[in-house]
This record gives sequence, structure tokens and C-alpha cells, in this order.
Amino acid sequence: MTPVARPRVVVADYGSGNVHSAVKALEAAGAEVELTADRAAAYDADGYVVPGVGSFAHVMEAINRQRIGEIVGRRLAGGRPVLGICVGMQIFFDGGIEGGRRAEGLGEWPGEVTELRAEVLPHMGWNLVDPPADSKLFAGISRERFYFVHSYAAHELPLDPHPKARPVLVTHAEHGERFIAAVENGPLSATQFHPEKSGEAGVRLLRNWIETLPKRA
Repeated sequence: MTPVARPRVVVADYGSGNVHSAVKALEAAGAEVELTADRAAAYDADGYVVPGVGSFAHVMEAINRQRIGEIVGRRLAGGRPVLGICVGMQIFFDGGIEGGRRAEGLGEWPGEVTELRAEVLPHMGWNLVDPPADSKLFAGISRERFYFVHSYAAHELPLDPHPKARPVLVTHAEHGERFIAAVENGPLSATQFHPEKSGEAGVRLLRNWIETLPKRA
């Protein structure tokens, strides 16, 4: 029997921090991983990961400079999986407001990213999440804590259900208020927390995502 090759995952290299820990976690989860800004590699990969650390506006400036929105749009149009992490999740919304300044996002999802209403910011450390029962990202993961570092978040995802599309699955967490911790929307998935910093639970979540990628002979 011909062995099945490991899925090929590209992590977008656009100057965001913390990318090497993401690469290592994805490798531990079973993927063949390349950190690159090469567009052809990004289009060809089985999975594409967009990390993000820092302010929404700063990340979007780098995203626009590297034209990563075009890569994401082309992949999603072809049903090719994309995973966003932390600010790499936030940028898929319409926009983000930080310090009174609004920056345009990629607009894949409606809604704005705003500051958490909490007594202590940033929200830093381990927290429980509340995934829907039919989540694929959290399959086999129960009552595990994930690692968050952020002061801003999306709070709602006002998408109307489509009769011919799979429902959008939204996972929540709480810090001062309820916010979106993860989204599963067809080929586009994202987490506000850092799976690459979340120990075995994070590796298991990344493995669940990798298992949804197309298989190569």
C-alpha cells in the first residue's frame, strides 16, 4: 500500500512574531511545514496558516504589503483551507478599532474587533472555551484550557445561515465579557488563542485541523 504523504502546510512569513513556535507545533501535529512568503507555495499548500501578533492596524499593514489577502481569497474561492491565529483571526473581520483608530480588515466575516470590557487587560494566560458540540477543531478535546494573549476581540459574528452551506461554528470564551475564541466557517478556520502555546490540547486542535486537509498519495 502506498503511504499517505503528510499534508503540506505553509505558514505565512510576513514579519509577524511567534511564527517558529507555530511551525514546531504544526510539525508535532503531523504536517510538513514551510515558513515562507512565496506565493506559489502558498497557493499549492494543502493548508495555509496566517499568524498574527501585535496591533490590528500593524498586522494589516504587513498583510496588505505582502498581498496576503489575495492569497487567502484565492484559496477560499477554491475551497482550500486557511487557519488564522490570534490577530491572524481578527483580520478576517470587517475591521478593528484600537486607540480610537479603525483599520480595515479582510472582510471575510462581518463585524468589528474592539477592546474587551474587562478590569484586567491584556487577557493573558489560560482560559476555558465553550465550543459547539459538532466542532471539528475541538473534537476529542473536553474542558481543556488554551493560552490567550490579547486585549481586543470580536464579540459576535452576524452571519445569516445559508440553506446550502454548512453552518458557521463559533466557539466562545469569557474574560470580563463573552467573546469569540474560534470560528469554523467552511475552509476558513481561526482561533483567538494560541494553539502553539497551549500544550498538548493545542497540538491536538492543530491535528484536528490538519486531518481536515486534502490527502496526498
